[in-house]
Amino acid sequence: MRLANLGGRAALITTDGRALDVHKASDGRLGPDLRAVYESWAQLRDWAQEAPLDDAVPYDAADLGAPSPEPRQILAIGLNYGAHAKESGFDSPTGLPPVFPKFLSSLSGPVTEVTLPEGGNTDWEVELVAVIGRTASQVSEDDAWDHVAGLTVGQDISERVIQLAGPAPQFGLGKSYPGFAPTGPWLVTPDELPDRDDLRLTCSLDGEVVQDGRTADLLVPVPRLVAELSRVVTLYPGDLVFTGTPDGVGLGRSPQRFIRPGEVLVSTIEGIGELRQTFVAAVDGKDAS
Repeated sequence: MRLANLGGRAALITTDGRALDVHKASDGRLGPDLRAVYESWAQLRDWAQEAPLDDAVPYDAADLGAPSPEPRQILAIGLNYGAHAKESGFDSPTGLPPVFPKFLSSLSGPVTEVTLPEGGNTDWEVELVAVIGRTASQVSEDDAWDHVAGLTVGQDISERVIQLAGPAPQFGLGKSYPGFAPTGPWLVTPDELPDRDDLRLTCSLDGEVVQDGRTADLLVPVPRLVAELSRVVTLYPGDLVFTGTPDGVGLGRSPQRFIRPGEVLVSTIEGIGELRQTFVAAVDGKDAS
């Protein structure tokens, strides 16, 4: 199943590229808003098996928004690929990697224009994002996938100056400017993927491939992340977990490379789809903050 946010309404996306409005097709039992759908995930999943997909219609991709536009929490994981930890100057974590928030105001859909913060060094981080489908508290690793509604593509866009400013790093702020958490193009349930534990993810900047990795290389994979997080934080339906980025970020290059106005960032995950962000300069001294 592919679940999309189409103009603020829940929609199923068919394999031939059409959309079925969930609220209308279910005679009002489900939706239309996405939060209501995640709160009733089991019912949606069961209904989708018999959904009248023949009634799906063409749609405008420009209307796609964040698949989970109102999460209670956005949790992000740092240094969850060994090669990325190394390029960042750290040893690979031996336990749960660093966890930090991305604030809700940074969340956006799959195709956006992002204003570069003035005086900053804005970097890219393609990530697999897990969307929670059932409340998770103290869940086991064996049961963790049962609490995941599906997976989507995310970009943990990062402004490195404020992120790394001392005396203590400001990870949450540096990664939460407007538009710094694009997600989409839709949620894909794990059963639709070739291998939910091993997906290729890539990122290109103006046509140059800058990241190319596989989620099989996650130091802490999705089920263990959900289990470990749920020992401390209650995860709610619709919450987002950005699972970490592979190596190839601008900060780790020599010389370092950051995003410039006019450049286009394309982020892709096998079996899910792509994001496309176009970056523009701040106007009249006003940046994204």
